[in-house]
Amino acid sequence: MGKIYDVSMSIEPQMPVYKNKAEKRPVFEAISTHEEKGVQETRLCLDLHTGTHIDAPWHMLADGETVDSYALEDLMGPCKVVDLTGVRGVITPQDLAGQAEHGGFLLIKTKNSFSEEFQPDFVYLGADAARYLAEIGVRGVGTDALGIERAQPGHETHKILFQHRIVVIEGLRLAEVPAGSYRLVVAPLKIKGVEAAPARVFLIE
Repeated sequence: MGKIYDVSMSIEPQMPVYKNKAEKRPVFEAISTHEEKGVQETRLCLDLHTGTHIDAPWHMLADGETVDSYALEDLMGPCKVVDLTGVRGVITPQDLAGQAEHGGFLLIKTKNSFSEEFQPDFVYLGADAARYLAEIGVRGVGTDALGIERAQPGHETHKILFQHRIVVIEGLRLAEVPAGSYRLVVAPLKIKGVEAAPARVFLIE
């Protein structure tokens, strides 16, 4: 087996969260301690869109599928990491030309990976680029931003991807990953009936 890259964010109280919203920060509560009861037990309150996670169609489509509609086979397979660290603002079809492959995953490495804080001007996937990926027939697309779109009326990017059942992965950490081909494994928590789930995501050379 080749080198394994863990491209997931660590869950911790002061981690970067979308728009620095306090309600999106994870909360750890010690419900039992060694000093008091002889055992340590911790309760975690976590927004499903915090950190590295996958979005399911129900996130933006009222009649969309939930996370548990994905089989494990839908969440692993051939993957390309594309280096778009020179892009500022919106990712266009021209930026992705020749990069994506039918039936595979595309992970987009941008300047977002090199900041440990939320950046309001994060690089995002434009609607035209989402249409381009849908036309090619990618299985999934991942971003190193905490959102795949930014201030788009009607959430057009999300909706285009979901209407083509393209898996959306947000909050990746790709700073140490060279551009190239890998095998991707996405392991979301097995939660029924919800629109998103935190995930451990890794790449195998």
